[in-house]
Amino acid sequence: MDAEIELKLFFLPEFKDTLITEINHLFVETFQTDVMLSNGYFDTDALQLRSWDMGLRVRGRNGKREQTIKTAGKVVGGIHSRPEYNVDIDTDTPDLTLFPARIWPEDADLADTQAKLNCVFHTDFRRLTWLVSEGASQVEIALDEGTVRSGNREEPLCELEFELMSGQAADLLTLAEKLMARVPMRLGKASKAQRGYRLAGLGAKPMLAQLDTVPLPPQCSAAEAFAATLETALERWQLLEDAIAQSAADPQSAAPLWARLRTCIGLLEAGCRQFGALSDNLQSGFGQVRRALAFVDDAVALSAIAENRDSLFGRRPDAQRWQTEAQNWMAQESVQARLESLWRLPAYGKVQLELVTLLFGNPVESDLAVKQVANQLQQASWEGIQQLMPAKASTTDFLALGAALDDALLVGLAYGELYSADARRQYRAPWQDLRRGIDALRAYVLLGDMAGPDAEMQDWLEDKALSLMHALEQSHKSALAQPPYWR
Repeated sequence: MDAEIELKLFFLPEFKDTLITEINHLFVETFQTDVMLSNGYFDTDALQLRSWDMGLRVRGRNGKREQTIKTAGKVVGGIHSRPEYNVDIDTDTPDLTLFPARIWPEDADLADTQAKLNCVFHTDFRRLTWLVSEGASQVEIALDEGTVRSGNREEPLCELEFELMSGQAADLLTLAEKLMARVPMRLGKASKAQRGYRLAGLGAKPMLAQLDTVPLPPQCSAAEAFAATLETALERWQLLEDAIAQSAADPQSAAPLWARLRTCIGLLEAGCRQFGALSDNLQSGFGQVRRALAFVDDAVALSAIAENRDSLFGRRPDAQRWQTEAQNWMAQESVQARLESLWRLPAYGKVQLELVTLLFGNPVESDLAVKQVANQLQQASWEGIQQLMPAKASTTDFLALGAALDDALLVGLAYGELYSADARRQYRAPWQDLRRGIDALRAYVLLGDMAGPDAEMQDWLEDKALSLMHALEQSHKSALAQPPYWR
């Protein structure tokens, strides 16, 4: 049994040749192999192996075959650690009895599972490998390019893996940083097996509940709270990115996922700032990613119009017309193109990698208890919000308040588990209502753009906006009157 420790990065096919050139330039005379690998992944129709958190494949290479099973492991950031067992075989079908008996669950019916095995999907790819030294570590770099295929469906496979042969896992991050400085890449969470199951229609979209609070370890220190925030938000970043990719054909369902992705990235930036871990490079990178996500507010507003969310149109008989118009506007924007634009942004992957580096380091030095830190942050956030709104707010003022509200709500998101759930919920409710109202106001502004010279619609929208702004002012006053739950 080998315990695999590797860092996985994804890249767009257009960068393959550049990436190969850069690796050869950085690591002269370390090239090892150039082989074609054919892999069949096996399971039962009932996905018995997957239910045991196992992945089984048969790999063909240079006329030889090897069966491999990977058992339950862990992914932190983009670093994968998973036990695997390898056995040479002479057929295309695996034999489960050749693996150690101790790896199977106690109640496993191995004979029944063996009889029901079939090939679910294939991955066929060219693998280039380099064996390099970094610090005191030996690392194998593997560049895989090919396809994941199930039936008549397939998708491209472009991965760069750094596998630790000996030494320290931190050296994987150093190597990745060198290459990310030259080629845009991002952290890779989904394994080839996960992608294959999904392509075969056997991998459901990740059902991500809205993140209400970051799970904090009991009696945690400030450093442990920061680490929990990093790990939780980094994982959700990758899961949300994957969920958006799976929603590429439906911009309307992708819109709320984009908003949650932006919140997740905002939580990471806020956490780094709060704990003094926001380096100049990291701050610059977050700024670039934030600007690349500037479209999200309009996407959410268009989605609200398309769904007539919160009865935006009241009793207007032409509501369906404007809903259809919003759907047409959304259809002009390609979700996949938006994603690939992000992935081409060098800062996108660099921010992820620097956060993983923070996670494996010890960036926080604080003698304060985490609740004391949280109290200070909540208070500063509350005082800042009170000063934001002018006495007579305009539409522009309210729309600008949205981003500041997001930042303030992130403090409660990060440290909510430290306080009474009821008190926290009561305090946050009017602020969240205010944020939803601002989204509705943006929807009316966009409807005005759609309506153009339609005078009747413009008059109606002006009345709705004025009425909504009055309601927002009342929500703002109600929010300010709430007693802070952290005192």
